[in-house]
Amino acid sequence: MKRFKEIFNLRRYISILDWYIIKKFIGTYIYSIVLIISISIIFDVNENLAKFTQYQAPLKAIVLDYYMNFVPYFANLFSPLFVFIAVIFFTSKLAGNSEIISMLAAGVSFKRLMRPYMISCVLISLVSFYLSAYVIPHGTVIRQNFETLYKNKRKNTAADNVQLQVGKGVIAYIQHYDNTYKRGYGFSLDKFENKKLVSHLTAAEIQYDTISDSKFHWTMRTWKIRELKGLKEQITSGFQRDTTILMEPTDLVYSKGQQETFTSPELHDYISKQIDRGSGNVVQYQVEYHKRIASSFASFILTTIGLSLSSRKRKGGMGLYLGIGLALSFGYIMLQTVSATFAINAGTPPMLAAWIPNIIFAVVAYFCYRKAPN
Repeated sequence: MKRFKEIFNLRRYISILDWYIIKKFIGTYIYSIVLIISISIIFDVNENLAKFTQYQAPLKAIVLDYYMNFVPYFANLFSPLFVFIAVIFFTSKLAGNSEIISMLAAGVSFKRLMRPYMISCVLISLVSFYLSAYVIPHGTVIRQNFETLYKNKRKNTAADNVQLQVGKGVIAYIQHYDNTYKRGYGFSLDKFENKKLVSHLTAAEIQYDTISDSKFHWTMRTWKIRELKGLKEQITSGFQRDTTILMEPTDLVYSKGQQETFTSPELHDYISKQIDRGSGNVVQYQVEYHKRIASSFASFILTTIGLSLSSRKRKGGMGLYLGIGLALSFGYIMLQTVSATFAINAGTPPMLAAWIPNIIFAVVAYFCYRKAPN
């Protein structure tokens, strides 16, 4: 038991110096988030107040449904910016107070100095990934529903002439689908064996069962099945029939930003399902899936750059470094958007598109690290 406590005793690995820097890092990071997001909320209220009044949005819905989900979404989106600002800000103050010089003079190498920064990055990255993969998607659904009701941002709620593979050799077709009522019209289901049609089902109307305990539960109305057995044909018809079809409403209607409403496990399942069906409309989902993983590593890269730039004591204070930090952070966020656009429109592999900003900025971090004081 004593040996176990020694192994997992944090004081054995984290010194007083480490705790000092970690507290400075995390504290400044949280402070920058609170400061910038507060300013963003003020501007957002000023921009949308007229719409909130026009559509009579309740105060409770504005606070709980919109801004309670607005804050974590944008805080996590601009997390690389907050990390960079935090590192530049408090490290420049340490360098200005000759604290960095004292550490290096006491025999602490620059590599050893990076340890508390990297520990802080681990904490920030884990929280950032957990939020983006599991928490924020649920909040995004609530926020988008609020925007549809009270900001008049119309979502795509219908689709025409939808055709997809719902099983091996099974093709479904819906002439018109209304996602508001989860109802489709002009439905057909064709089953093929060895490239030959063996069954043709049609229904005037098909309704998704939203209260069923199981998924893929549909109700057909005014249906007819033609079963082909060689030269013989058997026809069965009826008014209403419950059936299981391996498709869901999310497979039929795509609305802008829909990929942001899926948790990472849901995204993975959705992508696998769509690829098996032969669907080509999965690139934006793949980019979103890989971007969540890649973005969590951004804090390590940007922290290395920020520490390398601001650890020298120079005349002029932190203004220059803060400007460089803001430019690089916005450059990283812009590069994320550009690479995602190239993946969707130009055929760049989604995984590569998600990691391009990290690859480019990792090279920048390496050169900054080599130029850092030792």
